[in-house]
Amino acid sequence: MPASHHFAASPAEVGVDPRKLEALFARAEREVREGLLPSMQVAVARGGKLAGMRTLGRVTHGGRPAEAGDRTLYVIFSCTKAVTSAAGWILLQEGKLGLSERVADVIPGFGANGKDAVTVEQLFTHTAGFPRAPLPVTAFADRAARLERFARWRLNWEPGSRFEYHPTSSMWVIAELVERRTGLALRDFVRARITEPLGIELHVGLPAEHHPRVADIVHVGESITPEEAARVGWPTLPETEVTEEALQAFNHPLVREAGVPGGGGITTAGDLALFYQALLHDLAPHDGPRIWQPEALRAAFEPRTGDLADPVFGVPANRGLGVVVAGGEGRTVRGFGHGGSPRAFGHNGAGGQIAWADPESGISLAWCTNGHDRNFWREARRSVGISSRAADLLL
Repeated sequence: MPASHHFAASPAEVGVDPRKLEALFARAEREVREGLLPSMQVAVARGGKLAGMRTLGRVTHGGRPAEAGDRTLYVIFSCTKAVTSAAGWILLQEGKLGLSERVADVIPGFGANGKDAVTVEQLFTHTAGFPRAPLPVTAFADRAARLERFARWRLNWEPGSRFEYHPTSSMWVIAELVERRTGLALRDFVRARITEPLGIELHVGLPAEHHPRVADIVHVGESITPEEAARVGWPTLPETEVTEEALQAFNHPLVREAGVPGGGGITTAGDLALFYQALLHDLAPHDGPRIWQPEALRAAFEPRTGDLADPVFGVPANRGLGVVVAGGEGRTVRGFGHGGSPRAFGHNGAGGQIAWADPESGISLAWCTNGHDRNFWREARRSVGISSRAADLLL
């Protein structure tokens, strides 16, 4: 039984309309039933409880075929950024880290090649200036190699002058800050301070014994053509490090075990939805001391990027400390659906993974798949459709 099932409730118990929940499940399952996606897993939570979870399809584990089930683990890619950031929030509230601190003052050598002015806050908000800084797979589990790469990285633009999504680089630096200020590697800090107290299964660095439960990544479908993109108004996406080869590297045990802080989290949809419940309620579902103080969470969910715009879609970036805030204009391209409040926050991930919570409705959603659709427009519409239904679940 997955950890999330210890916190299960009937939909009506937590104010969720069972009929609307079934409609959400039907939308989440659609492409699996149509044969486009191999599997999916979706969960909704409210009031610190899991209102419903559904898994459908078939997967492979190390190439071995299996039915997907609620214990199947999924790589959630950039949804991991919220988890890594939440570890950072603990340091901020405990005074072990400051937003205005210069990273170079904490990590000797980081400031080389003009990076001496980069601040901790800029790492969280994707304004640090090195979005395309490379880190080879061989450095994932080699701290000395990572630090050597940090020193070699160069700025693409002046820190703080613009927003541009950093797929992995800034989160690697946040992970190093956690280790410098706590003495614990990120994977161990997340386990000791977040997942074990919450009673959920969410790994940033997979223990080897869990490989047989992880769904292998596959790519499906055909890319959208330039003509189709023009017809629907879909922009030309820039080339990034997030390639098919890079994503499928997470089918290799050593990459899963490395704990990539910007994109290597592994969990179930149920546990991810409950993680977001903890951010809404703090004491739910655990009964121990507070993990995050209310003021720390308010600071984390406050949009901090001002008038800076997303360079791809041209909408306000609306970034908090490592999470995306729904806002108004542009909420759908930021990973949220129609409906819900402007205060909703979360983070999506490669393949269309979705995870968010809405402080006004109390709902949290997580949707995972191991099938990465090459048609980005179809993938985006799927995410919007699922999120829109989740935003309208209250009785």
